[in-house]
Amino acid sequence: MSKKMTVGVVFGGRSSEHEVSLRSAATILAALDAARYHTVPVCITRSGEWLTGAAALALLRAEASPLHPAEASVRQAATPAQVLASLTGALGELDVVIPVLHGTYGEDGTIQGLLEMLNLPYVGCGVLASAAGMDKIVMKQLFREAGLPTVSFRWLTTQAWSSDSRRLTDDILGELGLPVFVKPANLGSSVGITRVDDPSKFGAAVELAARYDRRILVEQGHVVREIEVSVLGNDRPEASLPGEIVSSAAFYDYADKYSPTSRSQLLIPAPLTPEQTEAVQHLAVRAFQAIDGAGLARVDFFLLRQTNTIVVNEINTMPGFTRISMYPKLWEASGRPLASVLDRLIELALARHAEKARLARGPMLEPVSPA
Repeated sequence: MSKKMTVGVVFGGRSSEHEVSLRSAATILAALDAARYHTVPVCITRSGEWLTGAAALALLRAEASPLHPAEASVRQAATPAQVLASLTGALGELDVVIPVLHGTYGEDGTIQGLLEMLNLPYVGCGVLASAAGMDKIVMKQLFREAGLPTVSFRWLTTQAWSSDSRRLTDDILGELGLPVFVKPANLGSSVGITRVDDPSKFGAAVELAARYDRRILVEQGHVVREIEVSVLGNDRPEASLPGEIVSSAAFYDYADKYSPTSRSQLLIPAPLTPEQTEAVQHLAVRAFQAIDGAGLARVDFFLLRQTNTIVVNEINTMPGFTRISMYPKLWEASGRPLASVLDRLIELALARHAEKARLARGPMLEPVSPA
């Protein structure tokens, strides 16, 4: 019998999506085949401490209950060198890492950069794609460069807003009209997003978004259907069947996504024509490639009701894996159960790591002898 692979599952994190990450990790840990994998849970607390083993599992079970710092088997150190040394000791025996971290300090290229420095294979997009996929402004600029259809948008900084809010309000709303959606550039799960139908409410929406980021995106609002597609692969990605979200709220916000009392519906497969299904699958792969995606992503679309036009809304490089999340549900409907998806993600992570290991890192320079 072959040796079990050791898989580290990193979850929690310092972002506002901490609880969602815990739920995703619980689903993944339960779905990984115990006959094939030995799992090592690694929890990052809200304060940035690293917990492993029983301490990590206890926090996962208790969800919001804090643990006493003495229970931590890995502690955040004062310097980067100490952090790397402590993590290498705790995680150095891992064959692969699944960083189930949503939002900032996890889905934005930060944990990916750390894992690159530790030379550990990991599931999902690399540093560049993670950072680009997290930043809604950069993401949409890359989509435009790739010729993908998007809604009209503008962006601003909090510094510009504090200096000239009246002019910016008139300028942006004059160009985009109403309604608009105001969003922090870097965040997920619809945190900090406001739909603005009244120009007098625009300032409050900007101030809310500014609590989460110094750069703010303003998108033109439309009456839409919300379509999502899961993507799986590296250089030859596959697209799942599309699904549709029928929100019970004004838009698909955080509460509507994760509340147990949510009345939103997930229609899988989405009621689309064969031509529309093929179009969103094709666009999902193109959006994935536009940011140099790897492993997985979920691509979200708007189907504009007035014109029946499909536009790319955004890409999520570490989508949710909760029991109600679209990413695993779409693959299940496409014939891939969650355990199979996780097997494939681990294969893709190892293949990508091996490919990067073969790359030349530049010429080796001869040391210069002292004169």
